[in-house]
Amino acid sequence: MPLTAYDLTGRTAFVTGAASGIGRASAVLLAEAGATVHCADRDEQGLHETATLIKDQGGTAHTHHLDVTDRAQLKGAVESCGRLDVMAAVAGIMHSSAVLDTRDEDLDRVLSVNFKGVLYACQEAARRMIAQRVRGSIVTMASGAIDTGGPGLLCYGAAKAAVVQLTKTLANEIGAHGIRVNAVAPGWVRTPMTDHHGETQAHTEAFMARMSPLGRVGEPDDIAHAVLHLASDASSFTTGQILRPNGGVAMPW
Repeated sequence: MPLTAYDLTGRTAFVTGAASGIGRASAVLLAEAGATVHCADRDEQGLHETATLIKDQGGTAHTHHLDVTDRAQLKGAVESCGRLDVMAAVAGIMHSSAVLDTRDEDLDRVLSVNFKGVLYACQEAARRMIAQRVRGSIVTMASGAIDTGGPGLLCYGAAKAAVVQLTKTLANEIGAHGIRVNAVAPGWVRTPMTDHHGETQAHTEAFMARMSPLGRVGEPDDIAHAVLHLASDASSFTTGQILRPNGGVAMPW
């Protein structure tokens, strides 16, 4: 397939969680591919930094300081984009607790951000694309946790499994409009979200690197390229799928 299939010139993309990590890398790469990128996050300083990165490389970026769990805020930001071609719903939070120690507030918060926030982004994007008759692409962010049942991952894994169900269901419901919906399920990626556990973090990264045939953990750019692929015409016959850029890791749990 010619490289022009990855050209997003003239298209508009909306990226949640764009202030750092995978969201920032995705926003920057989509802009490098030619898209006008709307960056959304609750971290205002991080948003400014992402937009500056894009503009310094000659791209076009707009920022939206919002909380993805607030449907009204998200709806207003998406409507302000005008035409919408790509939605990358990347925003998420990390949480770890044993099943027997999981509290209601833990489950509610993780589901609110990691599932409801993605649901709202998908709904607003799909409605806009259908109204505008845009044959767009919606990319959600799942996780390798959907496959592992790893210790401590009940809330996080359950929310990400719900994102997979959302992705597959929505792909079937709106495919007739020419809109594709796919998910990315990364393995362990070194981001600000995962990089805050001190010595435990170092042990986790070393363990995950050993589990990969490639001998390393992921970087945000590794996942951003998967997002670009699913956002672009290079994946024009792909919908309802889960792309797993995880370094070949097959967990033993």
